[in-house]
Amino acid sequence: MKTDFLNTIGMSRDEIERLLESALRFKRGNDHSKPLTGKSVALVFFNPSLRTRASMQVGIYELGGNAVMLEPGGTSWTLEHREGAVMDSDKTEHVAEFVRVLERYCAAIGVRTFAALKNWEEERTDPVLKEFARYASVPIINLESAMHHPCQSLADMLTIREKLGAGRKRVVLTWAWHPKPLPMAVPNSFALAAAQMGHDVVIAHPADYELDQELLNTSRQLADKQGGSLEITHDIEAAFSGAEVIYAKSWGGKEFYGNTEQETITRAKYRRKWIVDEEKMARTNDAIFMHCLPVRRNVIVTDEVMDSPNSVVIDEAENRLHVQKAIMAELLGA
Repeated sequence: MKTDFLNTIGMSRDEIERLLESALRFKRGNDHSKPLTGKSVALVFFNPSLRTRASMQVGIYELGGNAVMLEPGGTSWTLEHREGAVMDSDKTEHVAEFVRVLERYCAAIGVRTFAALKNWEEERTDPVLKEFARYASVPIINLESAMHHPCQSLADMLTIREKLGAGRKRVVLTWAWHPKPLPMAVPNSFALAAAQMGHDVVIAHPADYELDQELLNTSRQLADKQGGSLEITHDIEAAFSGAEVIYAKSWGGKEFYGNTEQETITRAKYRRKWIVDEEKMARTNDAIFMHCLPVRRNVIVTDEVMDSPNSVVIDEAENRLHVQKAIMAELLGA
């Protein structure tokens, strides 16, 4: 029976720990195995990428395999995912055929597809990723979807462990102003994984920018189970006090999906307050600064914080490679 890697919700802490240990072995050069020898992995990118694309291609190569890059609407046909769709518009091929052809060539399929920020109730179900998983008989790897970015969140957990050691930490996920609304995948997955690792998670955001309530409930239950906690605050200064990790990320409010004009008006009033700067970092317990990248300097975070010794964003980006190698080795190894 095939195993997909879509999010970390169903993973135990032991399973996550095992992946992190595997990633560290790859990083330290202690694992020279080539579990992808003679295998190809398809990488389907609906959206632009630097870290995900490069780290997956390099990781597949270093594991002995071959990466097959596809960009629907660019290097491959435009794709329709809706069941029962009448394809008389701009979509050329259905996911049903696309996936079943690819799996004849490839041992796994990685998929990257963002939220369109148009219909919250639909997009929170991860419709495109779900259809790939439905039709595939080979593993599907989520390289970021409308709701989850598990490869990023595991790289984040590895970075926290490397920089601060194992054990419970006060971890702050803070919303930040951005000129346009962004998907929730990264904050969703970061909060979830940090809770699964037993950290004390604080999510700070303006009142209009709640994350998915079901996912928050799940994260809180998992944090409690692991001896950690999860709290929500709208007070950014209080959130920073005593923090050991500051993770900055912007996301769009779910009530604004499909209403970008109102979202833009609401978002504008938070520009000056919701930025990570030296003054806020001074309130922390010498916290490390994290961001998934790309980041808009002096919008999300000031130059002073980005270029400080406490900024670990480059190490965090490197760890994408090692974590993804661990994931592929787990899914596709003998």
